[in-house]
Amino acid sequence: MKLYLIPSPIGNLADITYRAVKVLEESDLILAEDTRTSGVLLKHYNIQTPMTAYHQHNEHKVLQHLVQQLQGGRQMALLTDAGTPGVSDPGFLLVRECVRAGIPVECLPGATAFVPALVNSGIPMNRFSFEGFLPLKKGRHTLLTQLSTDERTMVFYESPMRLVKTLDDFIQYFGPDRQVSVSRELTKMFEENKRGTLQEVRDYFNEKGVKGEIVIVLAGKE
Repeated sequence: MKLYLIPSPIGNLADITYRAVKVLEESDLILAEDTRTSGVLLKHYNIQTPMTAYHQHNEHKVLQHLVQQLQGGRQMALLTDAGTPGVSDPGFLLVRECVRAGIPVECLPGATAFVPALVNSGIPMNRFSFEGFLPLKKGRHTLLTQLSTDERTMVFYESPMRLVKTLDDFIQYFGPDRQVSVSRELTKMFEENKRGTLQEVRDYFNEKGVKGEIVIVLAGKE
């Protein structure tokens, strides 16, 4: 009886630990955010463990059933599309219910997008806050207003379609001269880390265009 949280590669399939592969092989069931995405990883490592879908659209519906199976002695491994489950991905609800039910939960160390983006940003990281994805509408203004006076480095996730708009919002709330680093396609062939002021980085991506998943590391207020 145990739930394992398995970090999955954020791009490069080699970025998975030996232990993670072993746990996936030995589990009774793999819970996958997207069975097609996880299927590529499992096929690559010839893992034959049965797999079922667990994502934000069905997690409330299947939650109690999964807890009951775990209580019955099954070992499960949770995989999200990329990175560590629960970090801007499904996982929290299941972990919380397992903790409440006294079911052991273990999170393996491994891939996550914000750590390499933060470390290679060149921006101080002795104190930082992880903000994940910003609200699209409701609460966006309030949150950005609050963060505008934060002295800690801030880390955000963003989609390529919204990057330039988000950088425009950052210029409005944080000023054009605030230092920022934008990382995209981390661990992949065309990985890019663009550093500079908000205005410089915004103009760069506005002219070039944006592809790939995005991590934004923004300096705090001096």
